[in-house]
Amino acid sequence: MLDIAEELHRWVEQGRDFAVATVVAVGGSAPRQPGAALAVDSDGTAIGSVSGGCVEGAVYELCQQAIEDGRTVVERFGYSDEDAFAVGLTCGGVIDILVTPVRGGVYPAALAAAVSKEAAALARIVSGPEELMGRALLVRPDGSYEGGLGGHPELDRTAAGEARAMLDAGRTGTVEIGEDGSRCGQPLTLLVESSVPAPRMIVFGAIDFASALVRVGAFLGYHVTVCDARPVFATKLRFPDADEIVVEWPHRYLEAQAAAGEIDGRTVLCVLTHDAKFDVPLLQTALRLPVAYIGAMGSRRTHEDRNKRLREVGVTELELARLRSPIGLDLGARTPEETALSIGAEIVANRRGGSGVSLTGAHTPIHHDGPRTPAGRIGSVA
Repeated sequence: MLDIAEELHRWVEQGRDFAVATVVAVGGSAPRQPGAALAVDSDGTAIGSVSGGCVEGAVYELCQQAIEDGRTVVERFGYSDEDAFAVGLTCGGVIDILVTPVRGGVYPAALAAAVSKEAAALARIVSGPEELMGRALLVRPDGSYEGGLGGHPELDRTAAGEARAMLDAGRTGTVEIGEDGSRCGQPLTLLVESSVPAPRMIVFGAIDFASALVRVGAFLGYHVTVCDARPVFATKLRFPDADEIVVEWPHRYLEAQAAAGEIDGRTVLCVLTHDAKFDVPLLQTALRLPVAYIGAMGSRRTHEDRNKRLREVGVTELELARLRSPIGLDLGARTPEETALSIGAEIVANRRGGSGVSLTGAHTPIHHDGPRTPAGRIGSVA
């Protein structure tokens, strides 16, 4: 997945003038989430997206205007019942867009952090006194920050604290604080965009299905590791799209990664070995870790036998309930690519709170506000 931050960082290094339009808030069936961005430079080059096409033209013009006059504005776009051809979201949603000219300040530093995969949060004022609009802080994981919001002296410290909390959770979204830094002053709204390293997908079992799953995981934006105890199968030649290939017993590798703090609440574990000598010790460890998803491949008979063995080594029913097995959604998949697609679909449904049912004829929302893996990035096109 190409991140807009990489191109914007190049623009900064080349000394280009540009403006960035960022989704601040959404309502209804809006196509993009807060943090999605469209950027336009002084030559008219555009990258990114804020709506999937509905209002891109109008936002493009706002960016050009911001480059010319240097003003930061917030514009709301929604569906117009009076004129279906008016500029708006045909899906019926509402989005608020912050348009900011980039001329120094902390935004270039935020881009540099995103490109170097350093954890950082960019906090910008998106609602409040006009003279404060667009003011920004760049906050690091240790609580240090650079930039300033230009208000009450306590405002920067309070904003940095709120941004750090969102960064710790890897979240992008808005938060309200008082203009004087308290919770009871004149309210300001901050957009906090967390830039965090890509979430991890660890695929255990260097089989042909794993090769297809690696490609799907990379497409979904994961940092993908393949782990297998057999060096003849775990090779770069067989898995060219993997970020890492590890030759080690799966449970030992997972235990070492957990001890090193390399496993977190966004991590996805896919167990494709369907061999008890690998699966049982691996899942015994995995089901006790605070990860986002654990799936295991195998037939229903394999699943029942595996569960029996896991119970025998002390895995509880509550822990077993976390296991997605047989892995994937029912797509009727047969080939490795189709199976990888079904696994990826289940991971997305779990990540976003989806049901996995067909949208045709269903009354479920298209865009969910339910569970999401925190993955908001500065200038993300995700």
